[in-house]
Amino acid sequence: MAEIVEAHARSAPDAPCLEYLGVSISYGSLDRWANRFAHVLKEQGVARGDVIGIHMPNTPHYVIALVAASKLGCPASGVSPLLTAPELAYQVKDAHIRVLVTLDRLYDDALAPNDGALHDLKSVIVCSPIDFLPRWKKTLAHLLRKVPRFKLPQTRQLALTAFWPAINAASDARIASDIHLDDVVLIQYTGGTTGRPKGARLTLRNVQSNALQSEAMVDYELGAETFASVFPYFHVAGLGACLMGLRQRGRLIVVPDPRDLKSFCAAMQAYPPTVFGNVPTLYQMLLAEPAFDQVDFSRLKIAISGAGPMPPELIPRIEAVIGAGRFCEVYGLTETSPVLTMNPLGHAKPGTVGVAVPGTEIRIVDAETGTREMPVGEPGELIAHGPQVFGGYLGLPEESARALREYEGKTFFYTGDIARVDADGYFTICDRSKDMLIVGGYKVFSVEVENALKALPEIEIAAVIGTPDEARAGNDKVNLYVQLSETGKTQPTAQVTEKILAYCREHLAAYKVPKAIHIVEAIPLTPVGKLDKKALRDR
Repeated sequence: MAEIVEAHARSAPDAPCLEYLGVSISYGSLDRWANRFAHVLKEQGVARGDVIGIHMPNTPHYVIALVAASKLGCPASGVSPLLTAPELAYQVKDAHIRVLVTLDRLYDDALAPNDGALHDLKSVIVCSPIDFLPRWKKTLAHLLRKVPRFKLPQTRQLALTAFWPAINAASDARIASDIHLDDVVLIQYTGGTTGRPKGARLTLRNVQSNALQSEAMVDYELGAETFASVFPYFHVAGLGACLMGLRQRGRLIVVPDPRDLKSFCAAMQAYPPTVFGNVPTLYQMLLAEPAFDQVDFSRLKIAISGAGPMPPELIPRIEAVIGAGRFCEVYGLTETSPVLTMNPLGHAKPGTVGVAVPGTEIRIVDAETGTREMPVGEPGELIAHGPQVFGGYLGLPEESARALREYEGKTFFYTGDIARVDADGYFTICDRSKDMLIVGGYKVFSVEVENALKALPEIEIAAVIGTPDEARAGNDKVNLYVQLSETGKTQPTAQVTEKILAYCREHLAAYKVPKAIHIVEAIPLTPVGKLDKKALRDR
């Protein structure tokens, strides 16, 4: 990635790269900022192979940190700004993150409680969302109290550095490192059957292969594309869109708050998009935003939807705004860098996720054993083989062995998703992994919530299932079923319910917090003693 950005900086230094809150950053500037940040990281003791954690929403800092990590030969790990302090501590320790780049407004809730507990963390670089704004805009933002002033606090253990003074004092001399195809460049976290998030190890070969596969499906033009997306960069879908935009020397519209639709639409009005990508929920929200109708989509090539199923009935409404034949559903996972399938432009089948991207083999096998291929039209587990498939989870050999298995003499990734394929090779996702929910485009693994609640003495057994969210198409509501312990039965039900909710809000990201808590006499179990979630869903 560093070499690609450097090449753009040499051939077109003034070409626009990032559009952020009215500020434009060129490719020449991006390369200089990345060199400077790489020097700052080196001064913090970062060496080749150290993991750089990026704990931020979409801002220029995120892109600069990605490129700087590439210059140093360091893997990057996106850390969701929605994580609670315990969740953040887990990822920092699990990924062996050595330097964390964070936002000042995230410090008090996510990092301050971990001061003294993250001893392997060499440094925390603290950024402000208005770092790159002109001085007068910064002053106005503070005077109007839109952005509070932040002063680095005294800490017991965390070594804090302010981003803006450090990067402005650093050298912009070129830094470069050789990165080989099988070197890990990203550690992206996903949920898992153990209840703990797992770090998917993505190599340079994985990431660049998937970029080439995607480019084969879309007729990009170097230097002529404008990418408009509010997919967060810490999510593999947003990261993929960001990296593709940089590869194409495109203009990237950078939006820190995906819920600020007016600002997003205003940016698209100023810079009409040629590539548009969002989760189904956001498309639905945009249809209700009057400013969306005022965006010029005449140059749009493709509108990508992913991270959840799009209700087919919404597609005609979307194409009435963006133009017919431009909407494209894709399917992929963190472990596949991410794209496995895509609807071909002009040949999309609504309700499907398209065909396998070039160089990818996909099979639909029986969900019970994973060894028998299912006939056309019959549902089964989707498994995939290709250069974009990861090599395993960080420090989890058993989980890796379950996910990566031999089939037909090749290593296939068993996705856990149930799908079917038609006679034309188009895939339809029938159901998500049994225990996985989609909330606002984010994955919620029920077992993670259930395991977190084991610490409450009032709960004997907990089970989480999803129900359709009528207000947000393609999304689920998190439902928690609780069988009380003897301790819990001695307390008023309303008091126990409030205690559970307060615990969830403290220990889980907001999108994982249950929307409904059901106290039941007994949670159904299967004959072998497992939670019978099918019975709960039927109920």
